[in-house]
Amino acid sequence: MFSKTSIAGVLALMVSASTLAATAPGTTPGSLLSQSKGLPKDFEEHFFDVPLAVRVELDQQSLGEAMIVLGRDDRITLLEFTDTGDSTVSAAERGRWEQLLQQGMPLGNCERSCPAQLLAVHYNLQESLVSILTENVERSAQLKRYYDQPESGSLGLIINNQLNLNGGQDENVGGRYGLEASASLGNWTQALNLQVSRFGGDDTSLRHAVHELYTQREMEGRFLRLGYFIPGSNGLTRQIRSFGANPDTAVGMMFGSSDSLLINNPKPSVYPIYVTASRQASVEIYRNGLLINSQPVAAGLQSIDTRPLPGGIYEVEVRLVEDGVVTATTQELVYKPNNWRNADERWRYSTFVGRETKLLSNWEEQSTGFTTYGAGINYLAHPRVILGLSTRQVREKLQAGTSIDWSLANSTSLYANVYQTQDHGTGMDVQGMHSYGHGSVVVSHNRSWLDTRRTYETLPDGTRLRPTRVFNGRTSNSSVSVNHRLSNKSSISSRLAYSEGNVEGLGLDLGWNQRGKFLNSDANWRLSVFDRPATASTGDKRNRGVDLSVSVALGAPGEQWSASLGSRTARDGSRDNNGSLTYQRTLDNHVLQSVSATAITDTYGIGLSGRGSFATDALDGDGFVQRSSFNGNLTGGLNLSSTVAVGGSKMVMSSQPQGQGAGMIVDVETDLDDIHLRADDLTGGSSTLRPGRNFVPITAYKSSTLTFDFDGNHPPAASIQPARSSYHLNKGGVDYRQIRVMKTVTVLGRLLDAQGKPLKGHHVINHASRGVTEVDGFFSMEMTANSPTLEVRYANQLLCQFRLDPSQARRESDVLMIGDLRCTPDTLAELALSPATAG
Repeated sequence: MFSKTSIAGVLALMVSASTLAATAPGTTPGSLLSQSKGLPKDFEEHFFDVPLAVRVELDQQSLGEAMIVLGRDDRITLLEFTDTGDSTVSAAERGRWEQLLQQGMPLGNCERSCPAQLLAVHYNLQESLVSILTENVERSAQLKRYYDQPESGSLGLIINNQLNLNGGQDENVGGRYGLEASASLGNWTQALNLQVSRFGGDDTSLRHAVHELYTQREMEGRFLRLGYFIPGSNGLTRQIRSFGANPDTAVGMMFGSSDSLLINNPKPSVYPIYVTASRQASVEIYRNGLLINSQPVAAGLQSIDTRPLPGGIYEVEVRLVEDGVVTATTQELVYKPNNWRNADERWRYSTFVGRETKLLSNWEEQSTGFTTYGAGINYLAHPRVILGLSTRQVREKLQAGTSIDWSLANSTSLYANVYQTQDHGTGMDVQGMHSYGHGSVVVSHNRSWLDTRRTYETLPDGTRLRPTRVFNGRTSNSSVSVNHRLSNKSSISSRLAYSEGNVEGLGLDLGWNQRGKFLNSDANWRLSVFDRPATASTGDKRNRGVDLSVSVALGAPGEQWSASLGSRTARDGSRDNNGSLTYQRTLDNHVLQSVSATAITDTYGIGLSGRGSFATDALDGDGFVQRSSFNGNLTGGLNLSSTVAVGGSKMVMSSQPQGQGAGMIVDVETDLDDIHLRADDLTGGSSTLRPGRNFVPITAYKSSTLTFDFDGNHPPAASIQPARSSYHLNKGGVDYRQIRVMKTVTVLGRLLDAQGKPLKGHHVINHASRGVTEVDGFFSMEMTANSPTLEVRYANQLLCQFRLDPSQARRESDVLMIGDLRCTPDTLAELALSPATAG
């Protein structure tokens, strides 16, 4: 038996190849009868009054993929839209046409009573295309550049909670609790950012502050922000670096471009951030003095995982902690820009003005009372060249900077900054990347000339005090990194770095990676050789050594073993021979997502560490514990996150992140046990649903659809109502939906008229689904066990109804054979039918 889609394809090929498609008497060119001429009679039976898969266009724009029924009277009836992912038409507009087409619509020109400014409807069999033209066809030729906001706005509240803790034995625990909330009220979005932190160590004071409390309105290509915020460069595609103090919180106004304002970019930083640990250690990442992430690192040259860090271009402070002691602190640049190549809009801008102040803050270093203002611009001089210029007044000091972002070729890019701050100094940095067929080269250089001898602190009474610590000198860091793939299983990497300032000297790291087999299991080998500058953690002697490691997938699925042997410079400058063994396991359908344990041995003794990640319905997190082989002290870290959403008079607490700025609360009601559903956002992203209340992150501003389906390859005999739901929300908006999952059975029957002739093209409808009878009258569909009622419609008219008795029908596997059903006007829904009486 042919499928509906394959039949449509065969029909299209036959019509395109046929020379017998001449216009028949009584038909017009392009009518259904004229298009069907030349088809064999058997195929013509599968052309009219049967479901066909087509594409639907509205004013030359895709409305979606759909299933339709064609009538010999040149009428088209829509069954349903099956896919609208590539459509740029709003959900409201699509819903209006869906309702009109389901009622049936004649093909050809519209002569009278034309709904929705309709001009004509045409069906093309050769392309399986339904074209709808309205009076707006020429006005809609230009694609929309901005998403339409919801007509009546949206409501909702989303709160992200994050807790980061880090500390060790015999020292106070430091950490941070952050609360970030976004709300939607009409077409305005509100934001709140509250931070409570403690640095740990000798500093046991608890610090708290509100960093954001504002309302913002999005317009086409620009935004307006009013309230309490941290002045920055929001709206710029390329944020320009500055020197000296960053602006503290201020009360005022911001206005600028909005293309990059609401985009969440979870990609890694374009330019990697490296640390070189002498031994097992942890990394703490601070932004504006606040801990935003911590993660363990092994000995050697390591790349920090920057994917959890926020998008944008900004500076962070990276602290390397070894045995509970901070052994290195560097200032690094996180570079996560957003793409911008629209030559029709060459300018991006951002401005702010306000008065520096603090709200619920006990930070003594936070300035207050100063007027602050600033402006920044990006100019797209060429599709490959973006120029930047910024200036701002911070604490009565003028800061200025300029930048260039140059894509020299498709595989080569350069980013450079030059910046200066009054009475502070001048800085510059250059970063370039080149990708070639088998690898990439990354070059980085930054240099600063500091002179703080003319820097003074102004007290509230106007007194000027000279700081106790001044600096006059130069610092610089330069590096070249090369990654080259020798084959599909082998690659080499190298990094040459030179620094002046706190760390002096030249450093070299060489590495070789090989994939292969070990004990008949997949294995990864790595050999590295290094020679790095002297630091306090190596007894002020150069750190030279070698390391060989192997990772093997042994044991059950999800298990992995790793081992390493090496030599390096010890803390006292002597030779430190070391080795390690690591076990890691990934868990499915468990609160614990993954666990790992590591044992190391070196010249000092034995060290241990463990790491685990977990997720519940309400909480997501990871943590690690380390025992130092040097002094036996314990060090650990913990990262927790949770989301609270309020909308539609409902509330939910979930481990799902906020995602793309909006959310939907979904209640799943079912009469099945232990089912797993999947909610797919047509704009991207997927979430798992379980019975009860769930939170689904969705995309803000873009009108789209959320589809619901069973998770896995073996779905149960059940139906999901509704199977899809449209949404359109502003940032911070939260909607509410309720879906029901009901047990179903597949029914197979045949529909006959009063004389016993098959009825084709008739719609058979049940509470769970609907079907259309084939040429021979047969139909199959899903039916709920607790609602065994079928109704038959044709041309939008109710012809008959049936109430079935599943216990009296014959079953074959999961199919209920209901036999023949005679459709007559006197067939009543109250009549209980079995296959014997129905036939």
